[in-house]
Amino acid sequence: MPSVTRHSLLFLTLSLLLMGTLGSETSNWETGSIFLNTLSLFLILTIGISHGSLDHIKGYKLLKKYQIKNKIIFYLSYSLIGIFIIFMWLILPSFTLIVFLLVATYHFGKEDSLNENSQSFIKFLIFGLPIILAPLSFHFDETLNIFKVLYIENKNLINILYFFQEKKIFIILLAISLIIGLYYSGYNYITSFISEKIAIILLNITCHPLIAFTIYFCFLHSIRHSFKLAIELNKADFRKGFKEFLNKSLPLTLITAILFILSLIFLTNYNVLSDAILKVIFIGLASLTFPHILLEYLLEKNEK
Repeated sequence: MPSVTRHSLLFLTLSLLLMGTLGSETSNWETGSIFLNTLSLFLILTIGISHGSLDHIKGYKLLKKYQIKNKIIFYLSYSLIGIFIIFMWLILPSFTLIVFLLVATYHFGKEDSLNENSQSFIKFLIFGLPIILAPLSFHFDETLNIFKVLYIENKNLINILYFFQEKKIFIILLAISLIIGLYYSGYNYITSFISEKIAIILLNITCHPLIAFTIYFCFLHSIRHSFKLAIELNKADFRKGFKEFLNKSLPLTLITAILFILSLIFLTNYNVLSDAILKVIFIGLASLTFPHILLEYLLEKNEK
């Protein structure tokens, strides 16, 4: 497997290259949004969601532990949770967004964490906070516009966000999370931590929040998780394990991509294309994130 430090440095290098080309489009977002939104959707549907496309295999393992033979139960449960999240977003968007951001913060912190000695709920939140706080710190208006596209119209929530922005609370919390995260990253992973966080900060300074998130989600979070899955599939030979991962993840990746595209086609009947893409990306990812994290939790709980 490629070393963690090498992956972190490659991610930093790639981020620097991409922010040089895509970052310039941020200043002209109104005219470039269709292209960049479409690019983000393409990357997320190909590289991003593939790291969760072995959930059916993990689901089979979980069913065995509960002595359930019917595999349809997994697909039905997984799908119903996803549909429930979409339903909740439509009827309680502000509440669901807050829960989603908290869950995503924990998930990103847990999956991207390198120090095995820093494994706790609070530490995972600290590690994941920069992903959520950076866009609010450096591109507040653009981030708020994304929230509004996602049906966030609660005046109290919006006023709180404006208060945090005016008082520089987002950037203060970001700085605190980076300092504490550096302390808990561990001596062996300091280079990786610094490289990744520099990349994330620079991406969010120079690029639109959607672009910054897409680059992080696809080229750091997803690829790192995919590497871990490849090792689980073949501990002796990483290349063979990664090839097996690609073969096994392809079916669900394609099915998910088709569902996202069908949803996009439906939403374009009621939204401009750029807004429809934002809804498909973020509400779609939320509908995948909750069952994915629940599955991971249940597996870990039953393996202890």
